[in-house]
Amino acid sequence: MSSLHLYNTLSRKLELFQPITQGHVGIYICGPTVYGPPHLGHLRGPIVFDVLRRYLIHNGYNVRFVRNITDVGHLVGDSDEGEDKLDKQAKVEKLEPMEVAQTYTNQYNAVMDKMNIIKPSIEPRATGHIIEQIEMIQVIMDAGLAYAVNGSVYFDVVAYNTNNNYGVLSGRVLEDLLHSQDAISSGPNWVPSQGRALESQDEKRNPSDFALWKKASPDHIMQWNSSWGKGFPGWHIECSAMSAKYLGAYFDIHGGGLDLLFPHHEAEIAQGTVAHKHTPAKYWIHHNMITIAGQKMAKSLGNGILAEQLFNGTHALLDQPYSPMTLRFFILQAHYRGTLDFSNTALLAAQKAWQRMQSAINLIDNLRVVDGSGSMEVDDIVLGIRESMNDDLNTPQVIAHLFELCRRINLVNDGKDQISLGVKTLVQQLRDDVCFGFLGLTLDDKSNSDGLNDAMQILLDLRKNAKKENNWVLGDQIRDALKEKGFEIKDTPEGTVWKL
Repeated sequence: MSSLHLYNTLSRKLELFQPITQGHVGIYICGPTVYGPPHLGHLRGPIVFDVLRRYLIHNGYNVRFVRNITDVGHLVGDSDEGEDKLDKQAKVEKLEPMEVAQTYTNQYNAVMDKMNIIKPSIEPRATGHIIEQIEMIQVIMDAGLAYAVNGSVYFDVVAYNTNNNYGVLSGRVLEDLLHSQDAISSGPNWVPSQGRALESQDEKRNPSDFALWKKASPDHIMQWNSSWGKGFPGWHIECSAMSAKYLGAYFDIHGGGLDLLFPHHEAEIAQGTVAHKHTPAKYWIHHNMITIAGQKMAKSLGNGILAEQLFNGTHALLDQPYSPMTLRFFILQAHYRGTLDFSNTALLAAQKAWQRMQSAINLIDNLRVVDGSGSMEVDDIVLGIRESMNDDLNTPQVIAHLFELCRRINLVNDGKDQISLGVKTLVQQLRDDVCFGFLGLTLDDKSNSDGLNDAMQILLDLRKNAKKENNWVLGDQIRDALKEKGFEIKDTPEGTVWKL
């Protein structure tokens, strides 16, 4: 597979990637709703699309990468009913909604920096694009596919489906939705509730119609004037308006998690098709979810983990802190379209694997070269990495190729193989282009490495003293305990050396 192929959710098949404009790629990613601190679920998507972005840049593309901030309109339960998540949190914290949004946006971006995620080209906020959203709603109304009721505006899904396919992305059938309580506007587990929720359902022509604009109650903090009355935008229209403003009515890639496929992305396609006469994006790419011990993350299950808890190891499910690069490596070990099960055991295994890779990386620059041609070759690894990345970003296979490279590096370092200057240069290029390049990995903080070296030296000195005192049992116990943890100890004429 000599060229990049990506799985397009819209066509449900692997497709050759061909940008709309040669040499340029526009990407829109649904960003966070900033009403709380970043958590484990916030990590996978940014890493997946960061790798995609880096790989496109590696292949010479000019990439405009837009990731939005949702700071209004995303209601509790992802429905058209209930409280706005930001509005609710602002009341809890007794702060202005924008103060809440700024606080958690800052925290989110700080975590993205730790994970070595390239900053977006543009990071638009929903509240900064109310005019564009109102204008787009009006276009949809003028087309006869939206209607206003009591100050709210709803998208008419049934009317739209007359000449279009509502369900083209998710595969859902509108007739099935209309005969069930799984209404689009209220999420897959909608159950009628009291008060305003029931009133809103009564406003709709069909339960599957979704809100473009919501009338604000008197106590709703965030509200704007419109021709339909004071209110705030629906969640779906925000991304449609912002993506069109910064990438055009038709752009290359729209990405997000599978949890956004329906109703959010399905609604975006419907809105874009009415407003611009075609689907907003050429390729729709979705990553799968992270589970914890086989279960979906949920507050009710008590298994949610904040990003900072991952870094400091304070969560009950964790035995220790983990570095941001261990987490990135852990996520890259699974293909983005498969589920990724999180556990302390899995993280510990990823940590050890990443440490082994770093140990080999640290040997590269000091490898002794031989005149002429050495026996070590890397052409097969170069080809394997390229083929794996072009096969729908198969990062697990890329990592497998890198570990084969590490094995060959260790052979040369141990004097069991030889390397020429030309091959060493290729190895250094692989390190820079792959590990530090499109995989976005960086070596763990040197202070941590120094601490590990100091701790190892203490253990090796204890072992050395034990052997001097003929305490062979203690010396062997130290060696065997370290071996069990993945450390290799060697006694050489120059002294004892170790490596992972």
